[in-house]
Amino acid sequence: MKDYNQIAKFEQAIQQKYGEEAVQNPKASWSEDKEEEYLNQIKKLHSKQNKNKEDKDKVEHNGFLISKKLLNKDSERLCPTCNTYSFSIKDDVYMSKFECCFDCYIQWVEGREERWLSGWRPEEKK
Repeated sequence: MKDYNQIAKFEQAIQQKYGEEAVQNPKASWSEDKEEEYLNQIKKLHSKQNKNKEDKDKVEHNGFLISKKLLNKDSERLCPTCNTYSFSIKDDVYMSKFECCFDCYIQWVEGREERWLSGWRPEEKK
């Protein structure tokens, strides 16, 4: 059996501690605009979840199952100046700023950044 006086006391204590909004009916502050915004947020969340799910899907590539996400990634690990492949993290900084690996930066760019950024590159050796 419910004791309505006890429930009222709990509500009053909650209201004193957390404010009026803590005990009012949630529908009291809901409007058509809030409903529309909420539905748009749900649609965005659903589309993000679908995109993440697609990225995690596996496809067969050369006899192996590989994530679609990996196949779509373009890797910039090959230095356009010396054509060496690098796993080094420090090369990433120089690749993004100067489009060359760390070794090429030391040999060709350091101290001559303006010339490099203007488009100068060393001649290719034959």
